[in-house]
Amino acid sequence: MTKYIFITGGVVSSLGKGIIAASLGRLLRARGFSVINQKFDPYINVDPGTMSPFQHGEVFVTDDGAETDLDLGHYERFTDTSLGKYNNVTSGSVYQHVIKKERRGDYLGATVQVIPHITNEIKSRINGATKQFKPDFQLIEIGGTVGDIESLPFVEAIRQFKAEAGIGNAISIHCTLLPYLSTSGELKTKPSQHSVNVLRSYGIQPEILVCRTTRPIPKTEREKLALFCSVPKEAVIECRDMKSIYEVPLALETQNMAKVVLDMLRVEDRKADLKAWEQLVERIKNPKKTVKVAIAGKYTKLSDAYISVVESLKHAGYANDCAIDIKWINSEDCIDGKECKKLLSDVQAVVVPGGFGVRGIEGKLNVIKYARENNLPFLGLCLGMQCAVIEYARNVAGLKGANSAEFDEHAEYPVIDLMLEQKNVQGYGGTMRLGAYDCVLKKASKAYKAYGKEKISERHRHRYEVNNEYLQQIADAGLVFSGMSPDGMLAEVVELPKLDWFVACQFHPEFKSRPDKPHPLFKGLIDAAIKGK
Repeated sequence: MTKYIFITGGVVSSLGKGIIAASLGRLLRARGFSVINQKFDPYINVDPGTMSPFQHGEVFVTDDGAETDLDLGHYERFTDTSLGKYNNVTSGSVYQHVIKKERRGDYLGATVQVIPHITNEIKSRINGATKQFKPDFQLIEIGGTVGDIESLPFVEAIRQFKAEAGIGNAISIHCTLLPYLSTSGELKTKPSQHSVNVLRSYGIQPEILVCRTTRPIPKTEREKLALFCSVPKEAVIECRDMKSIYEVPLALETQNMAKVVLDMLRVEDRKADLKAWEQLVERIKNPKKTVKVAIAGKYTKLSDAYISVVESLKHAGYANDCAIDIKWINSEDCIDGKECKKLLSDVQAVVVPGGFGVRGIEGKLNVIKYARENNLPFLGLCLGMQCAVIEYARNVAGLKGANSAEFDEHAEYPVIDLMLEQKNVQGYGGTMRLGAYDCVLKKASKAYKAYGKEKISERHRHRYEVNNEYLQQIADAGLVFSGMSPDGMLAEVVELPKLDWFVACQFHPEFKSRPDKPHPLFKGLIDAAIKGK
């Protein structure tokens, strides 16, 4: 029987509920239990796919093609579990489904209300994930902060679900902030007390309190929190700021958080096998060298827009006992060639990530040109690959007017064009080429050597592709199309074999990297950077 753990947040947003949920998942997995995570987002958007990266950060794509919250990336990386469309639920998707049912007449003329119709739909999403994965434990994080008007239906659904599940089958963990007042030298518990009171007013008594803090929690404050929030003293968990997010599971384990959870859910504790994770953290803390890597993108003002790229670079670094120093470069600053050269002069590798729209494209082309001409290890992702093809077509293959139809509908040489199946697509939400697709690699290519196999599967999120009308002309000029779709119609990987590492892919390898299993393409980049350094 699946046990349920609900995770809410209070006092302020961005407390790291996702990391706490992912870390607890790791601790349960280390005990041999099966675990899945879910994220409930209160916003009205159906999914984050059409939201600006500056608003929401990265859109994480699953194997089944769901465009989801970036927290699902943390869940997958920590628990090494592939998630899907059932694992991210938004208010928009819930209301959309309920309204469709009402229009069909499924409610037989009843007045459709938040209770029971919306809350029932939310509970059905919980049960849907349970039915699909059949996990021992299901961890459900509610986005936002308790007290937000948008999250009320989710909180009410949790209250109902806990009551229906029965004692010992579902618990609530509430994450709060303990602010430190330097003038008085105190950690203040009152904001946490108020937050728990708000949660109680909705009918939910949290069983565990996780307190974000910059300092150790004194015994007196821990006892005060336990008393006023009605939780056992051992259920007041301290979560201090860490240098690396991958230290959090070990910090929670030292406080017996998983044991407290298992006791409350009436499950016998097991010995945790965290040896590999401890070794990982040891490598993170004690790197033997540092590699400086530039990320040249359009959304660099918000690092969360590229969070999976950053983590994937770090994973490749961990495998090499190496720290990764990220240099953020706004591609618009590289439109001037001299400035581009200056910005890239002190890095050992460069990544050009995905994105949409024409802004900053000429700067990305200059970055790629510099990397190609100076043998600077380069990895292009999605739009980064398209830009690599455009740059090579213009400057090597003799197609001076080469461009993407996305940027110029009247380009003289549209070497990147809208995919055939995208020609008649209406609307933007969930209509791209999304999810896992197979790719066949050429033997003896750098990509093949990195993966160690001929057939791979990677996650996609794009509308445009290399125009096959120009593929042979560009290939004849020396750019190797080393990865193709199984039917040979779609270019998936390009590379320049004579350079140390010049590889670009149409897919998003960053979504499948793990801290203890770095993605082959990112590892290839960092290996080349270390060798060149």
